Amino acid sequence: MDDKRNNQTNAPELDDLARHSGDRLRSSPLPKIILASASPRRAEILRTVNWPFETLPLNIDETREPGEDAPTYVQRLARAKAETAALRSPSSLIVGADTTVVIGDQILEKPDGHDDARRMLRQLSGNWHKVLTGVALIDASELRVAYETTEVKFAVMSQDEIDWYVLTGEPMDKAGAYAIQGLGARFIEGIRGDYFNVMGLPVRLLYEMVRESS
Repeated sequence: MDDKRNNQTNAPELDDLARHSGDRLRSSPLPKIILASASPRRAEILRTVNWPFETLPLNIDETREPGEDAPTYVQRLARAKAETAALRSPSSLIVGADTTVVIGDQILEKPDGHDDARRMLRQLSGNWHKVLTGVALIDASELRVAYETTEVKFAVMSQDEIDWYVLTGEPMDKAGAYAIQGLGARFIEGIRGDYFNVMGLPVRLLYEMVRESS
């Protein structure tokens, strides 16, 4: 007997989110955005959710200001990225984002070497920590800034595991010295919140911000 249920090969495709209007479907396509980032992870997220975009890599000073807490830090950098991109691509829908990791009262930025990455991983081992991503949206002259928080639990890591992971090179350009979507996934025991936020771009938050601006 043929299985007539829809699957990935025979399911009907729509351009994007469709809304019912009586018996008719009305498409509601996502607007194209300019992503003020060179991050391959953020680009991967947008491709995954079928969001049209172009990237605009920027050089922004990411030095944290004295006494600056994590929410202020990620939102300030996200805004700086978006505003810089808006100067180069006026009249576009601009998105800037920045992500950091917090454990206790300590912010873990990108490691500055192998020893620093090992230090961060020893701190994360066996513990919960928070991942914060600031998102800035510029639509014409309007600016919106917000942030998302996700909690992540690391498994206990042996020193051999830490050494191996650092030597793969994956931790070296990541806040908190790990990538949840990469080799680091094997060390993640739990997550509370938006998975994509840990990768670097909270899709639901961005979607809500875009809807509010339209």
